[in-house]
Amino acid sequence: MCGLFNGFWRVRRSLAPKIRVMIEQRAGYIQGKPPKDRVGPVQTALVLTVLTVAILGPSGWILAHLDHYKSRG
Repeated sequence: MCGLFNGFWRVRRSLAPKIRVMIEQRAGYIQGKPPKDRVGPVQTALVLTVLTVAILGPSGWILAHLDHYKSRG
């Protein structure tokens, strides 16, 4: 079993420099641009509120009605 792990690590070490070079080459092509339109604080607050309700709303509903779900089954 140790031989299997030693072989795995040997192969992994030999591939590591090649993988690192590929990642560095791809990173050079990413360029950022300034946004086309500015996002105001009202829009930011609205989006954060909608996302919070969308994520926490269903779980809050289930927790609020947990006794009802327990008595059903």
